[in-house]
Amino acid sequence: MEVMRIPASERLSHAYIAASMNEGARQKLASTLAAAMLCEADAAQSKPCGHCRACRKTLSGIHPDIITISPGLDSQGRKRREMLVDQVRDIAATAQVVPNEGRCKVYVIEDADTMNTQAQNALLKLLEEPPESAAFVLCVSNPELLLPTVRSRCEIVRANADAEESDEAVADALELLSAVASDSRSKLLLWCVAHEGMDSRRCAAMLRAAREKLADVLLGKSEVSLSSGRCAYLDALFERCSNCLRQNVGVKSVMGLISVDGIEK
Repeated sequence: MEVMRIPASERLSHAYIAASMNEGARQKLASTLAAAMLCEADAAQSKPCGHCRACRKTLSGIHPDIITISPGLDSQGRKRREMLVDQVRDIAATAQVVPNEGRCKVYVIEDADTMNTQAQNALLKLLEEPPESAAFVLCVSNPELLLPTVRSRCEIVRANADAEESDEAVADALELLSAVASDSRSKLLLWCVAHEGMDSRRCAAMLRAAREKLADVLLGKSEVSLSSGRCAYLDALFERCSNCLRQNVGVKSVMGLISVDGIEK
């Protein structure tokens, strides 16, 4: 990924969305955005300059005013599937505190697209009336999983480093379409049950890829065989499932919907 610079003529936002299907690209982009927010270069320079004390500390991962928030672990030591409202309330409780050495504190929220609706609404209050002492970077694989009101308060910056995850999404999509094309309800049900544990980001990527692959089916460029009517039906179903994910409906429920409606009655 090329090094990003925010031109001196462009006003820095108090909140950014760092979007990429690739986790490493998201983290690099978030670090660059945080560096830009804390950069000590004069107003005539693009940010981050990469040379000032704040930039060096930020890009080295040691700046005291960068606070990273993640979904955390459950009682069994596994990464939680969603970020809870209490974590956002903790941010609100500390956001007013004066930063250690920078002009503000930057909260980097990892996997922000896993926030449940209550957590997103709590964050929205901070984004609508941000304290001068705080700025925010929301790391997401799919911005569409954030509430429209949250997205509207942030600047979206994308990193195009999606090859690995895109390959995974395509593989998932082809498996799904093959299960649907089999016309076997039991086969489709077994596939959905086996994959109901995937996280919402992977499921959203799979649905996008599946809709793209339906176009290949119509053009005769796919090994999967489906009629044009079935393709139209499935495209509408996958769109409905994507909308469910955006409303924080769980992946298990989405897979249930696919297993029931994936094969027309």
